[in-house]
Amino acid sequence: MEWHTCLDEYEKLVIRMSTPRVVVDNGVCPTATLVKVDSARRHGILLDTVQVLTDLNLSIKKAYVSSDGQWFMDVFHVTDLNGNKLTDESVISYIEQSLETTDPYRSHGFDGLTALELIGTDRVGLLSEVFAVLADLQCNVVDAKVWTHNGRISALIYVEDGSPIEDSQQIHRIEARLRNLLKGDNNIRCTKISVSMAVPHTERRLHQMMFADRDYERACFAA
Repeated sequence: MEWHTCLDEYEKLVIRMSTPRVVVDNGVCPTATLVKVDSARRHGILLDTVQVLTDLNLSIKKAYVSSDGQWFMDVFHVTDLNGNKLTDESVISYIEQSLETTDPYRSHGFDGLTALELIGTDRVGLLSEVFAVLADLQCNVVDAKVWTHNGRISALIYVEDGSPIEDSQQIHRIEARLRNLLKGDNNIRCTKISVSMAVPHTERRLHQMMFADRDYERACFAA
């Protein structure tokens, strides 16, 4: 086996061991859902966990933290704002995926870039058209993460035009062009576009966007 192959396998092993293991358990406590996080000890992991739960407006009733050497386990007793256990599978899946996709070894490298957040109805060729519009507006795409689910698309695209995009007129042009593109021929109203500074947790932000899109989409079709 070549040396670089050995290094690749070792890196995969380290990442696998360092990735938090998350269990959401409704069978232990009669009054709360237990969220168990087992991981190698690293700076910020506890804050990351609490932030995910807070983002969902969950109430943390109790929390137990135990550690053994370089390993730790957090157990949170949580309920929704009405004091009920968590039963929504999408919420449970969001908690598990948000914490399990936390990668302590990934370099974000997005400082100084502009983040474009797009949500709309997915269709064939949409992403290619988005990139074409950005190229026409002299925006260089540095990185992009895209998720699709149930005919919806959520994208977080990092761009620059030689520096972070701060010109309000340029931002308005980007938003207007992309909004028209996402509406398409059907003039679908359920689209959201925002321009901001780069966010540190891309996967978590995509989870939040997709989760929030459920209620936004319902409101659009109900209107």
